[in-house]
Amino acid sequence: MDFTFTEEQQAAAEAARGVFAGVAPDSVPSPALTPGAVADDFDRALWGRLADADLLSLLLAQEYGGSGLDAVALCLVLRESAKVLARVPLLESSAATAAVQAYGGPELKAELLARAGRGQAVLTVAAHGRTGHDPAELAVTARQDSGSGSGWVLDGVQTAVPWAYDADLVVVPARTAADRTVLALVPREARGVSLAEQFSTSGERLGELRLDSVELAGRDVIDAEGAWEWLRELLTTGTCALALGLGERVLGMTSEYTGKREQFGHPIATFQAVAVQSADRYIDLRAMEVTLWQAAWRIASGAPGALPASGDVAVAKIWASEGVRRVVQTAQHLHGGFGADVDYPLHRYHAWAKHLELTLGPAAAHEEALGDLLAAHPLG
Repeated sequence: MDFTFTEEQQAAAEAARGVFAGVAPDSVPSPALTPGAVADDFDRALWGRLADADLLSLLLAQEYGGSGLDAVALCLVLRESAKVLARVPLLESSAATAAVQAYGGPELKAELLARAGRGQAVLTVAAHGRTGHDPAELAVTARQDSGSGSGWVLDGVQTAVPWAYDADLVVVPARTAADRTVLALVPREARGVSLAEQFSTSGERLGELRLDSVELAGRDVIDAEGAWEWLRELLTTGTCALALGLGERVLGMTSEYTGKREQFGHPIATFQAVAVQSADRYIDLRAMEVTLWQAAWRIASGAPGALPASGDVAVAKIWASEGVRRVVQTAQHLHGGFGADVDYPLHRYHAWAKHLELTLGPAAAHEEALGDLLAAHPLG
């Protein structure tokens, strides 16, 4: 079996490293010193460079100006973005456009995809439900508009929507009276849409999205079986890639620091207690990596397995949530006072790690989901 990445996937990762090379993780005020959001918008200049490098259209077909690559390539790029704490909706917009391409109607795809690939339209996804603990698809209801016949009306609340104030469209999962989930593409400025500010641990501005009888045309609602489940799995896997990239950078920072910091005339990296802790975190990262690529491969290939692809995604998120938490906690411990110094970037990585740990459910939620899958698909 060949576990190496394809030339196209490696080229995407190399292009990403070039784009992110000049990004400073401390380009905005520290979240520890900022009562509100660290910035009013995402990094538009970086977004433009990503568009110029064709990294916003990785998953789009050539007919829409894309590269026709897969989830593995996207995760390679996301991994690089997290190393510098890139403040762009790369995961959300890429995943949303991929869902439109896979499940949307011809009119919607023709109108939206090429623009999104060029960075001219920004999408995000409301994936956290009303409280952050309940299923996102149950937080909003969708009903057919009795007046138009083909239109839809949405009501409900979604919490912690990333980049809600900056995106042009929010993809909202909603439940119909027939107990089916649809994906609604809601314009941020649509009538009946309102936002309330929320803030993540990383200092980024989130939005509580309220929908009050929001009317949408039929073409703006994706009513295809499995569309939400596929989008949620891609978002979760992308979050695992972000956690991996962040963890790798943090372990690298820790290695650099402990190799220079001396006690009793020796670098503390040579002390057995320090070496053992670092080795444990290295093992965490390798487990995060192998489970990530398994999940991304299942999504990209559609290959069958003993469990549905959602099982591999759950395993990857369990490792990502717990692994990235352990990596940043060990890094803080081994850095001593420097770990909490607001002039040193490590505390920013810790804040982002906590956000990623909880995004789309902590480890416990995915352990429960995995248990349900194992009960429904007994192994052996």
